[in-house]
Amino acid sequence: MLIGAGLEQLWHHSRAHRFFALARWSSDTVGLALADLIVAHLLPVGSPLTVAVDDTLFKRSGKKVFGVAWHHDGAAKGPKPIGFGNCWVVAGIVVPLPFLSRPVCLPVLARLWRPRQTGKIAHARELAELIAARYPDRHVHVVGDAAYVGERLRNLQTRITWTSRLKVTSVLHELPPPRTGRSGRPRTRGARLGTPTDLAAAATVRGRWRDTRVRRYGRTDAVQITEVICLWYGSFRSQTVRVILVRDDKPRTRDRDDRGYGLPLVTTDLHSSAEDLVARYASRWGIEQAFADARQIIGVGEARNRTCRAVERTVPFGLVCFSVVTVWYALHGHCVDDVAGRRARARWYTTKTEPSYDDMTIKLRRVIIAARFRGPRPEQATPQETRAVLAAWAAAGT
Repeated sequence: MLIGAGLEQLWHHSRAHRFFALARWSSDTVGLALADLIVAHLLPVGSPLTVAVDDTLFKRSGKKVFGVAWHHDGAAKGPKPIGFGNCWVVAGIVVPLPFLSRPVCLPVLARLWRPRQTGKIAHARELAELIAARYPDRHVHVVGDAAYVGERLRNLQTRITWTSRLKVTSVLHELPPPRTGRSGRPRTRGARLGTPTDLAAAATVRGRWRDTRVRRYGRTDAVQITEVICLWYGSFRSQTVRVILVRDDKPRTRDRDDRGYGLPLVTTDLHSSAEDLVARYASRWGIEQAFADARQIIGVGEARNRTCRAVERTVPFGLVCFSVVTVWYALHGHCVDDVAGRRARARWYTTKTEPSYDDMTIKLRRVIIAARFRGPRPEQATPQETRAVLAAWAAAGT
C-alpha cells in the first residue's frame, strides 16, 4: 500500500504496522462509511439492499499469529481440502453496474471466525443487522450458500429476508392446521412433506412444474420452477418459509444422479417472485469472485502481522480498499474505450467485451501516476510531461 500511494520513501513501514496494531479506529465504522458511498451513488433511491455473505480462508503461517487454525479450504487442490490460517465471514453489497453483464459484490464488513467461538451464521446475522440498522428505511435481502442457514436465523427483523440453498437432507412440513377448539396443546406443524427430492417427485406427479426464464450469471436461462409454502421446523420452527426448486437439463451431481431438481432454495421472503429469488441467489457468486480478485490482484491477506488488533483489522481494511477501487472506477474511471485499449495491449483477449477488476486497478494506477507529472493545468500536458507519464506507466507494467 505504501508503494501504491508513493509513500515508501516518506514513511517507515513500522508506521503502517502501528496503524493496524495500535491506532484507535474501527473497521466497522470504515466499512459502513463505504456502504454509505455505495448506497448513495450506485443504487437507486429507496431500493432494497442485496447483501451476500460467505466465508473465506486467508492462509497464514506461525503458531503465534492470532486466531489461526486449520480450516476447510474450498480452493485447495488435492484430496485434503484444508488450510492453515484465518477464516473470515464477509458481508458485501451486491451492485449492478451498467457496463457489466452481471452484478458485482463489494465487501464492506468482515468478522474473524475462530473455532469453538461464535458461529459463522451468528457472525453473518450480526453483519446483516449492522447494515439493516444503518438504513432503517430499506429492506435488506441476504443471500448465502447452504452453510449459512440454520437455527441462528430465527426471529429475524421483518425488514431482513434470508435466502439460501436448502440442504438435501432437510425435512419439510405443511403449515399447522387451524385450532380445533378442543383442549390440549395445538399442533405446531402440519403433515410431513419430506425432503426436496420428495417435493420434486410430488410436483412431477401433480404437474406443478412451470416453464419460465430467469436471468442469472450474465445470461438468460430457460428453466422449470415449482414452489411451496411450508415449515422447516428443524431450523426456523414456526416461521413460514418458501421452498423453490429449479431444474433444467444440466445434471447437478458428480455421479449424474438425477434427484428430480437442480437447485433447491429456501427463503423467508414470501412476496418476491420465484424468478427474482433465483436471480438474487445467483448474484451471490459475486462474493466468490471478489475473494479471488482481492487475493490475486491487490494482495489482501498477505500482510504478516500477528497481534490481535492487527489481524482483526488488516483483512477488513484490505477488502474495503478492494471495494473502493470498483466504486472509483464506476463513478469516475470507466470509459467505453477501456476494453478496446486492453485488447490492443493484450491481443490474446479475443472475446473480451467487459472490463475486469484487473482493468480497473490498471486504470487507477495510470491515473495516479499521471497525476504526479501533471502541472497546474492538467488539460494541457507538455511533451515532457507526456514522455514522463509514458515512461512511468512502462516502469509500473501498466
